[in-house]
Amino acid sequence: MSRFYRSLLSACLALAFVHGAWAAGSHMALYKTQGEFGDVKDSLVFAITGRGLVINNVSHIGEMLDRTGSAMGDAKRVFLKAEALEFCSATVSREMMEADPHNIVFCPYVIAIYVLPDEPKTVYVSYRKPDPVGSPQSVKALQAVDKLLDGIVRDALK
Repeated sequence: MSRFYRSLLSACLALAFVHGAWAAGSHMALYKTQGEFGDVKDSLVFAITGRGLVINNVSHIGEMLDRTGSAMGDAKRVFLKAEALEFCSATVSREMMEADPHNIVFCPYVIAIYVLPDEPKTVYVSYRKPDPVGSPQSVKALQAVDKLLDGIVRDALK
């Protein structure tokens, strides 16, 4: 398993233990809504693609955990459903990396959507907040990334 997917899995497992609507720290934004996973996911996809962005990958994290849990000797169900949508923005990403090429670590952007077993009608949507670091131009560009991600989630949950 690649380092990226191990990191993504670790982040998603950590998210499974977050409780409450705004229980996130500076490292993530966390939203919740009542509804069906499929409906919220469709709204999220529309909010992403409606901005002219392309979803590069959908990680089926919940299915992977279900599939591998028994092999690891742990059949506890972490999620009823969990996916992560991966995408990028040529404009925002270019500005971010022109400000500091090392900001490549913040791309692609990932928004997770999931349902916990104890809350089958609550859908959580979250993303990693880019740490606004570096030069003033870098900070401004990373804040623009956060604004983009936050706008996508808020539009999806309207």
